[in-house]
Amino acid sequence: MHFRRLFLASAAALVAVSGARAADAVVVAEPEPMEYVRICDTYGVGFYYIPGTETCLKVSGYMRFDVGAGAFGFTDVTDKRAWSEGEFGWWDELNDTYDMRARFQLRLDSRAETELGTLRTYAAINFNYSTFEYNEDPFSFDGVWMTDVEDTVSIEHAYMELAGFRVGKTDSLFSTFTGYAGGVINDDIIGYGPYRTNQFAYGWSSDSGFAAAVALEMGDGDIIAPFLAPAFNQPNLYTLDSYVPHVVGGVGWQGAWGGASVVAGYDSVWEEGAVKARVDFYPTDRLSLFAMAGWSSYDDDYLFLEYWNGSSWTEVEVKDSPNYYAPWGGNWAVWAGGSFMMTDKATFNLQVSYDQMEDFAVVANIAYELVPNFVITPEIAYIDNFDDEFQNWNEYWNGEEVPSENWGFFVRAQANFGG
Repeated sequence: MHFRRLFLASAAALVAVSGARAADAVVVAEPEPMEYVRICDTYGVGFYYIPGTETCLKVSGYMRFDVGAGAFGFTDVTDKRAWSEGEFGWWDELNDTYDMRARFQLRLDSRAETELGTLRTYAAINFNYSTFEYNEDPFSFDGVWMTDVEDTVSIEHAYMELAGFRVGKTDSLFSTFTGYAGGVINDDIIGYGPYRTNQFAYGWSSDSGFAAAVALEMGDGDIIAPFLAPAFNQPNLYTLDSYVPHVVGGVGWQGAWGGASVVAGYDSVWEEGAVKARVDFYPTDRLSLFAMAGWSSYDDDYLFLEYWNGSSWTEVEVKDSPNYYAPWGGNWAVWAGGSFMMTDKATFNLQVSYDQMEDFAVVANIAYELVPNFVITPEIAYIDNFDDEFQNWNEYWNGEEVPSENWGFFVRAQANFGG
């Protein structure tokens, strides 16, 4: 009996202690439900909601590798018109090898609905590794020229949009409103308009296909006028030098069979104007054609620079006065071409261009999608200038005969991601 009472007492004590410990135990809270990334299909493929917000974000971009030779190889003359005018003076040995560039572009596109409509922010940032030339003193015949490689970071686009308004950095409305030019990579051998600029713009479009836009732009001091080599480049050639901005406006219509658009620009620095018109035509689902023409006011008596002829400074009468919105030569220029889908993977692109200064260019390529999101594009170009008077001047500059024609070879490999 003694052992029985001892056992029962021990058991009761054990139950009591267990109960007390159970009452004092730490209760672990259940984990909150995990918030998975939600797909945002309102604005197209690739958007998702930023966790904890109603803002949609798309991350995309591409990896690209370019190789150029001939007219697309090394040349310190960044004005592409110079490629058709032969080699220039003391740096003529630079245009004789490959030019290569690797680029990674990162794009960030955010959208959010507000009481004023969709608020959008967009940025495209380029990370480049490319070959380049360097001149220690571009105004001296004794300058040191060299070939090197360089890592660079540049902002191609960075702007905001709300209620039809856009503010930030992007390509000029004069170039974008008409859809740039053809489907070839080097579509601006004869330039059709400027690119990067700070911009304040407003655009409107209707369901019937009509659209209109107007922009106030700052310009870009790095762009040079036709014919001028970088050695004669003037700083801030087109960047605003007063409170009067560059002005661009355009109207257009787009339908199932094609479209038409007209855009005009006023360069407030040089007080010059330009107009450009384009017509698109889609005969079939696989074929698209376009024709575009540009006109500009220009002063053929404008004296722009002087050069050192070895013994004295000589004044040069520049054939084309500066005009931010007319990088072609002379009063007018024309562009035409098209794209044809030969197969589901291969598209043939062709563009022909010509201007009043008798610059002529033909560019053709085949864009081939090797696998989804990976395209290889070999391209070839023929460039010439038919102006004998200019060729005589160029020969006088170099003291030797300079060929007016040139060939360019280009290959691009590009892998896209993010849609």
